[in-house]
Amino acid sequence: MPPLRLGDHGERLAATYLTDAGLRVLDRNWRCREGELDIVARDDGALVFCEVKTRRGTGYGHPAEAVTPAKQRRIRLLAQRWLAAHDEHAPVIRFDVVGVLVHRDRPADVTHFPAAFS
Repeated sequence: MPPLRLGDHGERLAATYLTDAGLRVLDRNWRCREGELDIVARDDGALVFCEVKTRRGTGYGHPAEAVTPAKQRRIRLLAQRWLAAHDEHAPVIRFDVVGVLVHRDRPADVTHFPAAFS
């Protein structure tokens, strides 16, 4: 599976996982000049900005480990842009990470890290 398709596959799995966990997905692959947010969702009173990382193996660590401090800064900036462009308000804003580990011979492992950074 090419990297772009792998990422799309992981995002679909993450959106399904989050929905099954009770979150309501508001937006997927939202883009602006500065970049893209993978998933924006609502979890009760919280507005959740979720980064999804997908890998085929752990040779470079768990997929969630790819959300570096620089990536976190970018996600916070993108969250500000999303909020400015939408009429959504919440008393709590949360930044989650979903790591998806795709296997050849069995279903993918999906790991959700709520409030992974602030």
